[in-house]
Amino acid sequence: MRDFDVRKALRRDLDEQHRDDARTRIVEEMGIWAGSVRVDIAVINGELSGYEIKSARDTLARLPAQQTLYSQVFDRVTLVVAEHHAEKAAKLVPSWWGTLVATSPREHEVFLRQTRPAFENPAVDPLQVARLLWRQEALAMLERRDLAKGYRSAPVDKLCRRLAAELPLDVIRLEVREALKARTNWSRKSVNDKSEMAIGVDLDPLRPSASAHAGTACDR
Repeated sequence: MRDFDVRKALRRDLDEQHRDDARTRIVEEMGIWAGSVRVDIAVINGELSGYEIKSARDTLARLPAQQTLYSQVFDRVTLVVAEHHAEKAAKLVPSWWGTLVATSPREHEVFLRQTRPAFENPAVDPLQVARLLWRQEALAMLERRDLAKGYRSAPVDKLCRRLAAELPLDVIRLEVREALKARTNWSRKSVNDKSEMAIGVDLDPLRPSASAHAGTACDR
């Protein structure tokens, strides 16, 4: 069972779930932590949901670091995991994460079965949510609230820190979701664009925060 086959099955199911919802956007390889880490698929609507795939050919070595990062950003997270990984993987993620188990009765054919629903994240980090914004998006958010004075030439991370310090979490979450849905120049196009461009990820669990603080990926 390849990652591509699991991803295709997940895209199929998500597309079917949200087919008639114009307010939903589905994005592959969405960057978080200032673009230093990418989640396999994100669903953006009234919530920000992340889906991480661990196929039969994957290992779980990066999962502890990934769960730490994703758990600070997403409202809900679902782990999509090959059957032989399911028991071990469930112990490596918080209880509020959902799980989908991928089975493959025939070669290149994958079906997903929910074994645990995804619950609401109890500890979203407002700064890490704000860091999903590109620089112009963060500045525009400050401008709308007369909070941009003295910050108009500041780097993106300083803008995000001001947003996190000045605005309630619910406001940040709402505005960030709207900004993400409005983008037209993602580095990876949405599922509906049928893009197959691959983006490599080399996640070093010891260094995610250092990359995130640099802010270079979001300085657009």
